[in-house]
Amino acid sequence: MSALEDARNLDTMIDRVTQRVLRALGPSAAGYEPPAPPPTMPDIAETAPEAVAGMIDHTLLKPDATAQQVAALCEEGERYRFAAVCVHPTWVSQCVHALSGSPVKVASVVGFPLGMTTPEVKAYEAKVLLSCGATELDMVLNIGALKSGNFCLVWNDIHSVAEVVHERGARLKVILETGYLSDEEKVAACIIARVAGADFVKTCTGFGPGGATEADVRLMRRTVGGSMGVKAAGGIRTFEQARRMVLAGANRIGTSSGVHIVEEARQQANALSPCQ
Repeated sequence: MSALEDARNLDTMIDRVTQRVLRALGPSAAGYEPPAPPPTMPDIAETAPEAVAGMIDHTLLKPDATAQQVAALCEEGERYRFAAVCVHPTWVSQCVHALSGSPVKVASVVGFPLGMTTPEVKAYEAKVLLSCGATELDMVLNIGALKSGNFCLVWNDIHSVAEVVHERGARLKVILETGYLSDEEKVAACIIARVAGADFVKTCTGFGPGGATEADVRLMRRTVGGSMGVKAAGGIRTFEQARRMVLAGANRIGTSSGVHIVEEARQQANALSPCQ
């Protein structure tokens, strides 16, 4: 089968799943419009290292992370000017204080890492985190409801958090946990997230099976087009891995290896410089 035929089959599947999701959501999907065309993604090998850093959520979500490690994360976040630092809820206030006056955002997680709390609990968790100063939230969707075909519950799950987040002018990323999902379920999750008002779809928590793949990022970007962000996270540890994710369609990278990735970008930039 040719690449063109593969693309046509993929578009047919996306269209079919989209229509099924929209029928299931009924009035909740009123006003749905097809997404804008996918953007042309840059090759970050040709991008300044500072721009690479600006695409990274510098992440520390280990359950045994200490206050000292969080302080170091914030110092690195400020020094490298990452897009955000991403931490567990208990560390948000510390990060907000450490990064006061900095352009580096403070991100945290909701319903993490399993996604199986109720919409009301997730909305409350979001309110608490936003009141502490977080400006980006990465929530895990209700994976079991998605796999059960209960698209209305998944929509309510995301929408309840999106309303709270957007009232405060913050951003919401929805974690699909792709390792548990079929391609059709990934498409359904992306469509529901878009209809429910999320700003990004994200691959993985880093705690589930597998991690980010180029194929999943490409599918997610093809589904949401240019209407949403796509965050690749889970197992991204090198500059080349990050580069491939961006070329596949990611415009945000979640990783605990941000410093290493940017330093690799600097080494590559220096090697290509005609002044060297």
